[in-house]
Amino acid sequence: MSSEPTIAINAGAEWRSSACILCECNCGIEVSLEGRSLAKIRGDKAHHSSRGYTCNKAFRLDLYQNGPHRLTSPMRRRPDGSYEEIDWETAIREVAAGFRRLADEHGGESIFYYGGGGQGNHLGGAYSSAFLRALGARHRSNALAQEKTGEGWVDSQISGAHTRGEFEHSEVAVFVGKNPWMSQSFPRARVVLREIVADPGRAMIVLDPVASETAKMADFHLQVRPGTDAWCLAAMAATLVQEKLLDDRFIVEHVNVPVRLIAALEAVDSDDYAARCGVDAELIRAAVRRIGSAASVGVFEDLGVQQAPNSTLNSYLNKLLWVLTGNFGRKGTQHAHSWFAPLFGSPKVARTPVTGAPIIGSLMPCNVIADEILTDHPKRFRGLLVESANPAHSLAESGRMAEALGALEHLVVIDVTMTETARLADYVLPAASQFEKPEATFFNLEFPENTFHLREALLEPLPGTLPEPEIHARLVRELGVIEEAALEPLREAAEHGLGDYAAAFGEAIGADPMIAKLAPFVLYETLGPSLPKGLRGAAALWGLAQRCAFTYPTQMQRAGHPDGNALFEAILSAGAPGVVFTKHEYEEDFELVKTPDGRLNLEIVEMLEGLERLAEAEPGWTSDEFPFVLSAGERRSYTANDIYRNPEWRKRDREGALRLSPADAVRLGLGEADRVLITTAAGSAETAVEISEAMQAGHVSLPNGYGLEYSGADGEPVATGVAPNSLTSSEWRDEFAATPWHKHVPARLERVLV
Repeated sequence: MSSEPTIAINAGAEWRSSACILCECNCGIEVSLEGRSLAKIRGDKAHHSSRGYTCNKAFRLDLYQNGPHRLTSPMRRRPDGSYEEIDWETAIREVAAGFRRLADEHGGESIFYYGGGGQGNHLGGAYSSAFLRALGARHRSNALAQEKTGEGWVDSQISGAHTRGEFEHSEVAVFVGKNPWMSQSFPRARVVLREIVADPGRAMIVLDPVASETAKMADFHLQVRPGTDAWCLAAMAATLVQEKLLDDRFIVEHVNVPVRLIAALEAVDSDDYAARCGVDAELIRAAVRRIGSAASVGVFEDLGVQQAPNSTLNSYLNKLLWVLTGNFGRKGTQHAHSWFAPLFGSPKVARTPVTGAPIIGSLMPCNVIADEILTDHPKRFRGLLVESANPAHSLAESGRMAEALGALEHLVVIDVTMTETARLADYVLPAASQFEKPEATFFNLEFPENTFHLREALLEPLPGTLPEPEIHARLVRELGVIEEAALEPLREAAEHGLGDYAAAFGEAIGADPMIAKLAPFVLYETLGPSLPKGLRGAAALWGLAQRCAFTYPTQMQRAGHPDGNALFEAILSAGAPGVVFTKHEYEEDFELVKTPDGRLNLEIVEMLEGLERLAEAEPGWTSDEFPFVLSAGERRSYTANDIYRNPEWRKRDREGALRLSPADAVRLGLGEADRVLITTAAGSAETAVEISEAMQAGHVSLPNGYGLEYSGADGEPVATGVAPNSLTSSEWRDEFAATPWHKHVPARLERVLV
């Protein structure tokens, strides 16, 4: 079911299966081609997860595929700042030489990697690891470090696993800082939301300062003041304890609850905390009682609390809602899940080389990257490889980030277009689009069945471009770190089938540690050529299939795959629906909990201290100079990250207006046709305004995906709307995980006089 009618279809159209690339859901789509154009697009009813559903944004994907922004030749920066086209052989030689020089002179740790594929574009990121390991580079980051590392760390402490609500079957769905009507993030989001609303036996609870589309559907909207989520969540958890709504049997059997936590929650003055967050205390209690009485509850937190004050503490507090009520491991509750490829690395917290900031899940916090470059520290970053990402636009305080990128000795960007980051690079390597190569997403987060979808290329790569796996393979070849003779036995074994190849690969990694270290490259070079035409880039999935067989043998076999080779073959041949790679039984959910004793653990000292500090803390970060709170990067109907550079696709909100409340509009003397200057500690920008009943007084928002350069009528680059991170500050970040406060930026508004 699509949320918007598809374009009229020709009766004889031939449809090709693929997937949307605009968010983590990667809904299945079908595409009718006219030449190289994605002429018609519709939801794919055969897809295991989305079952024909897609939102309106997918129908414009031809603007990504065939916009005038596409690069078709490697580009090298001249001394005067302009660019010249060069051939691939020269580009690979010079790019590899630049990184090799840095590794030789300053060590591999002077080289940093940002990206890894973007939404639905993950295979290239898998191959990048081989090039980085060959250089001795180990520091990396990506968009997850702007959002999920705090939650990821809390998950690692509570369960050792990532959890997700099974909202399709939840009696009560709780959304914390989340508007799934716009941001999707779980299969068939709008269908599921409508089903909850239509069923009088079910309920929805939304904690959000904005009266969002989802909040308007909710039975309970806890409309907190911006930045006060922690007090509201603490009051909710306290109500569970104070009104004895806990699942005592579940806690005794499965949870380590410290006495300190119960004492802290018993001591919470819920009326006081309700007053601090601006929500009626009785409404909070009513919502919590609904949770406490429900047969099943699912909880989803997102950027609204993950990019705001107390973000890591928010993650801990909202997880108390389902842990203390026993909503885990049953239909419609919270679940751990299998991974085809884990998104996070080690749960151990390391430290960055210059600033000592926390590295969580092997990802460096984005807000310190500029500080790790703009210094004379001997361990500063000197080289950066950016892949399918745009940190000069997407990271906080983008002006300073651009300054840092310009200070690097060697900056290389792999992308389909000349992004804001690419315009600062020494070399830009043009990638094939996501529809010109085999691709996949590793956002496999569902339970009890989990799905992996390898989508085949719809088109040949645009002449002059290369898929990322080939780019990384050429770079590794140029470094010469593996002798060709070491690869020949594996190539020969691949011609005799996967059984022979598995045996040969095991022998090879035992004999040569470099084979294991550079495994994605080795698979691409040796197994890749034996795969069906066009699927060489899928070779790295063989290793992941073997990992899956080792980690979830029973569940994988239950899904119909006797071993890793069988799973790999199923992935290659499945086509449109994707492959269910694991099938769990509900009672197996605790097998996915990876704490030392197999119990859910709430004894996290740092979070207990944070909870206790709330009693004395003041929930306010604005000032007389900056009296408003700006949420930078709101999801709207016509925003789509950085994928769509040209604003022509937008039917509404072309400029990306600043939303503000009617009360603020009256106070500032603003009408719908007026414009304002918005100023923060990081910068200023002029924008149109939209007066919206959804906004509280003192709270304003700007959408994501604006301020991108695109080709104007005369071919010169132009931009529409405000680039939100020109207004955010890298100093405003979570005290624990250093995630940015994009949703809580102190700001000032001034009417622009015409």
